[in-house]
Amino acid sequence: MLLGKLVEKIDIIEISETVKLDEKIGGICYNSAEVRQGDVFVAIKGFKTDGHDFMDEAVKKGASCVICENAPSTDIPHIITKNSRKTLAEISAAMFDYPAKKMKLIGVTGTNGKTSTTHILKFLIEKCSGKKVGLIGTIENLIGDDKLEANLTTPDSYELQEMLGKMVNAGCQYVVMEVSSHALTLDRVHGINYDIAVFTNLSPEHLDFHTSINEYANAKSILFTNAKQSVINIDDDYADLMIGRSAGAVTTYAINRDSADLTGKDIKLYPDKVEYCLVKEGLINRVRFDVPGMFSVYNSLAATAAAQLLGFSLQDAAAALSLCPRIKGRAEVLPTDSDYTIIIDYAHTPDALENIIKATRANAAKKIITVFGCGGDRDKTKRAQMGKIAAALSDYVFVTSDNPRTEDPQSIINDILAGMENTGAQGTNYTAIADRKSAICKAVDMLNSADVLIIAGKGHETYQILKDEKIRFDDREVVKNYLSQADK
Repeated sequence: MLLGKLVEKIDIIEISETVKLDEKIGGICYNSAEVRQGDVFVAIKGFKTDGHDFMDEAVKKGASCVICENAPSTDIPHIITKNSRKTLAEISAAMFDYPAKKMKLIGVTGTNGKTSTTHILKFLIEKCSGKKVGLIGTIENLIGDDKLEANLTTPDSYELQEMLGKMVNAGCQYVVMEVSSHALTLDRVHGINYDIAVFTNLSPEHLDFHTSINEYANAKSILFTNAKQSVINIDDDYADLMIGRSAGAVTTYAINRDSADLTGKDIKLYPDKVEYCLVKEGLINRVRFDVPGMFSVYNSLAATAAAQLLGFSLQDAAAALSLCPRIKGRAEVLPTDSDYTIIIDYAHTPDALENIIKATRANAAKKIITVFGCGGDRDKTKRAQMGKIAAALSDYVFVTSDNPRTEDPQSIINDILAGMENTGAQGTNYTAIADRKSAICKAVDMLNSADVLIIAGKGHETYQILKDEKIRFDDREVVKNYLSQADK
């Protein structure tokens, strides 16, 4: 693509005389270490580094032009724009010929339930239409059944547009994607217009990045300003904000409000599934969904509402829900060949932890043992909250490490323990063990008949981040290996 074609739709403040708009460019890059000959380098102001400090280096490595917000101090080919992040998103879309416009695009946002809702919706679309569906999210990125690695819930704008381009080329007609508050705030999805935007729920999260819960909520609401239609959970306290920001028609779902367009009624909770009546304007369909917990009712309602907006019948969607496969790390029951139960769940927020423990308690577990920790270099305010919740709802708690990152693991644990005071978790009711493997193994040792062990926080993850090192760590493997050794 010619440079002039790439930048023809961006808001340009200044172009240096040395820029050659008729030059063919090789690609787009925003990391100077990865610049190749003929690339356009976009200087982004980051939180740790500023790409403007590396503009000269990028040109020395072969960049044909630099796009920036501040003029370089040396005479290098450059284009000045008001917002480099937005410009990166705009030229990335142009580079791959605006792939988002060639597919039906559904974005799902909220604090909890994004991954489950996107996976459910992908399955419903495939079952109801027979078409190929792309998925972008926390666990994995999928082009039909082909798996791609996922590093961020929502990729940076260049990687996102590249991935959407691959989905178009592979014949995808629909894309379902998780849209994080970071992606919305940092313009990773700038310029993308969604056919449907879905809101699951909202509770305090990422307050290390957002200054308040209201700022976090406003970030989430950006999605609905860029969607033709919206699906909103009106049982949530922030529903009115999302509805107020919605640019298009709104469809609502709920369990507790009969005024919703789609409701779940006569709900029955079981150890391994939920059953309920899906009600819409007098139409009733009985649903079975094979993931336990009230949150599964909400997630399946959200996906069904979106599927109906895409033109699929309520009856077909309800029937497909009963066939939906389980999602890795979401209320995932491990095979143990024993009369106790071990559950792996991604719960890493106060609400999510409360949901999975309450769902387990509702299934008449004899004793609930919970293993969890909190991530380092992240929102510290939720640590004590999660400690209080785990202590109040569990029979025994093992407080351990999650992904400590650069923080001292014991310091994180101490923050959690502060919330466990005066909640019943005294003396022998909890143990703090920084080594996650040891904590899991000791928890397994405590299990008796009809007990349930919840290992929370990491879910699908197969790694642990210690300082700046990412090591192999999978909660499933720890359990499997320990049980196999015990059987010898």
